[in-house]
Amino acid sequence: MTLPPRRLAPSTIRDVAEAAQVSTAAVSRHFNRRITLPAETAARIEKAAADLGYRPNVAARRLSTGTSESLGVVISDVAYPFFAAVASAAEAECARQGYSLLIFNSRNLAENEIGFLHRISEAQVDGVLLMTNHMGQAGLAEMINRVGNVVLADEDVPGAQAPRLFARNHEGGLLVTQHLLAHGHRRIAYVGGAPELLSTRERLAGYRAALAGAGIAPDPALELFTGYDAASGAAAFAQLDALDAPPTAIFAAADIIATGLLRVMRRHGLHVPEAASLVGFDDSDLADVLDPPLTTVRQSPEAFGTRGIRMLLETIAGRLPARVTEYVDVELIARNSVGPPRRPRHWRDTALQTIPG
Repeated sequence: MTLPPRRLAPSTIRDVAEAAQVSTAAVSRHFNRRITLPAETAARIEKAAADLGYRPNVAARRLSTGTSESLGVVISDVAYPFFAAVASAAEAECARQGYSLLIFNSRNLAENEIGFLHRISEAQVDGVLLMTNHMGQAGLAEMINRVGNVVLADEDVPGAQAPRLFARNHEGGLLVTQHLLAHGHRRIAYVGGAPELLSTRERLAGYRAALAGAGIAPDPALELFTGYDAASGAAAFAQLDALDAPPTAIFAAADIIATGLLRVMRRHGLHVPEAASLVGFDDSDLADVLDPPLTTVRQSPEAFGTRGIRMLLETIAGRLPARVTEYVDVELIARNSVGPPRRPRHWRDTALQTIPG
């Protein structure tokens, strides 16, 4: 009778220590990230573990360290390309750092964001990178302060004791408006999100600063706050179309607003930039394949995801003060959606010019 092959006992931490000629404590602390060993010693441990097929006991390590070895990122809408790209970059950085990442899609509901923050106190995640559009929501700042280990990205939450990572929004608004002014535009509209949002306010401030530098007073009829989605572009078009003299150029404070504007303008037979020039903000993946390709401000979602996770790990380790604010650089990407101002007073007159006969 043939006996079944004898199962080999799994390798232990002691086996790794003997093979690497170090103490079991050194091996344990190395895999628990509780010690920084000389590079040669760490490499010896890793090689011994690989040769022996040793795998650290994750559950035991979590119990001994009191950590979940998981982080969370809260985004308002995973369908929005910018947020999806941030989450992807955050996951890649977590993998490099030996963490798993839980992605929480709040569907832009503040109660969901607060619920996700509870995951920290319940030890399901060690910390959260929070991207919220609810800066004034009662209870959000209080919850952040209670659970700790939160980094705010993209938008602010006043009163929250947490490090922050923002785009250089003011600079972006300035670059866009100066670009439009350089093309001869003087009647420039601004379409942003909710007026209380940091990104809306700072991009608007950059827009106004550029106008002031050109000696142009802001026109309240050209400053709209319809929201950060495609439907907001359609709503903005309706308001601007009702003016006796619509703008010759529009600064949409997000690419998704610009996409909504472009779509509804096309339905009305209006062409960009002949009827009006259009500039966005984000440089989302499809910005360069729109018709026309969209001039926009690039803010790197990779920088938000990568640096956001690193800041979160520094916060968890107690190395990053809550008062710290860092910034992601921006860059104007010029494409074909900007041209000289139209001559007709109303943009609908440019549609008539394209009709044969």
